[in-house]
Amino acid sequence: MPIYIGLDIGGTKFMAAAADTRGNLLRQTQCPTPYDLDEGVSLLKSMARMVAGDEPIVAIGASAGGPLDYVNGIVSPLHQPQWRDVPLKGIFESEFERPFSVDVDTNAAALAEYRWGGPSTRLLYLTLSTGMGGGFVVDGELYRGANGVHPEVGHQLVPYTGSFKRNVICACGLEGCLEELVSGNGIRRLYGKPAEELDPAEWAEVAANLGMGLRNMVVCYAPDVIAIGGGVAVGGGEAFIAAASQVMAGGLKLVPAPQVRLSRLGYKTALYGAVALAMAAG
Repeated sequence: MPIYIGLDIGGTKFMAAAADTRGNLLRQTQCPTPYDLDEGVSLLKSMARMVAGDEPIVAIGASAGGPLDYVNGIVSPLHQPQWRDVPLKGIFESEFERPFSVDVDTNAAALAEYRWGGPSTRLLYLTLSTGMGGGFVVDGELYRGANGVHPEVGHQLVPYTGSFKRNVICACGLEGCLEELVSGNGIRRLYGKPAEELDPAEWAEVAANLGMGLRNMVVCYAPDVIAIGGGVAVGGGEAFIAAASQVMAGGLKLVPAPQVRLSRLGYKTALYGAVALAMAAG
């Protein structure tokens, strides 16, 4: 049976899956992300072969952290210091002799959520994980910025609130970025503990700050659905999403409030997205 291979290249773990022609995952595997570049590339090749088994590969897709050049398949994921200007498309097409496509993990996840997460026309996908990012799909096509630049929704400035005792300085160097207020790494820096240890009052602060960011995105993009995934969002659960949605709706006057929900693909959204990229490439 012909199969598609999806690779999710994360800062802490690699995931690989083989999928059938409908996108159903057949076999999966997961490994911690190696620090060394050569070791990481070798591991990804091995994982792809492992999930493929003896079945013919049609195409391979990969999701990775940005920045990257999706046209030429060159990646430089920010959270993997040794991965700079890696010609991943060339490496994999030379190795497997099959089409290969790679995109920013949030773009890949947005495609997956659009395709398998439920009906929508203008879908904004957000991930709250180690960092924060998003992808926007309009009528099945990814929205891209000028010259293919990936919009960085996590680096919008929001009028934040919180009980933390330090300035909100993002990893990018600017103050007040939404990512620093709602991502896993940002929460650790601001609150001195992981998101799963936040108390209800602190979760309410994170939800309020996310809600302000959602409000900004809605007035600019006017989506009909916002799907939110990633470990922080899943950990906060439905109550967290509802609280953020309420703050968002309270700040909207001229643009209708969209449906805001948790991702329906859970922790595997970017992996499904990599499969979607493979299906488009093949």
